[in-house]
Amino acid sequence: MAERNSHAQTHASAFFASLDRFSAMAMKTRLLIACALPEELGTEPLPGDTPVVWTGVGKVNTAIAVTRAIARHQPDVVLNFGTAGRVSAHVSGLVEVSRVIQRDMLAEPLAPRGHTPFDTTPPALLSTSSTGVTCASGDSFVSAHDPWLVDQGVDIVEMELFALAMACHQHGVDWQAMKYITDDADSTAAQDWSSQVRQGRLLFRQWLAQRLGVSA
Repeated sequence: MAERNSHAQTHASAFFASLDRFSAMAMKTRLLIACALPEELGTEPLPGDTPVVWTGVGKVNTAIAVTRAIARHQPDVVLNFGTAGRVSAHVSGLVEVSRVIQRDMLAEPLAPRGHTPFDTTPPALLSTSSTGVTCASGDSFVSAHDPWLVDQGVDIVEMELFALAMACHQHGVDWQAMKYITDDADSTAAQDWSSQVRQGRLLFRQWLAQRLGVSA
């Protein structure tokens, strides 16, 4: 129990630190929010009338949508909100991502899993946060245990963030990501996602409103 409380306190501290960083950032930057689906974020106007780009599901759709949105909006920061399944039992609720990797880049023996062959881009892309969880992106809905994820220190899994981070990396734009944990990436993940997705939307909108100093 003491260990669990320690982990909870660590993630709570990181979460509130992210609020402070984002508050300072939002006051002096052009912010763009990217989200895969309206089901995750809702279609009501966001606090502060912050612009939103809907990326669609998966890495290809996300790369195209975010690249176009960067060209149109010229943001200083792209803030991703979405849902995720957890690999680590120590994460829950709304969490910030500090690092993202690809879980479905399988090109062995040309390169280790997670590495794109003949590409000098780092296999792990870093957000503006120095504290947070590690996310693994891939074009599959995770519903079974994968030892490789554990070996890489992955905390959560989803389907878009690496592509978003890559688009930002290529255009010299900072990125930040907040993910709401809806499921345990197991056999009941799809049902759990459907029942939990609305709660994540409410928490993120409250978080964003607090940081922008406006009403939710």
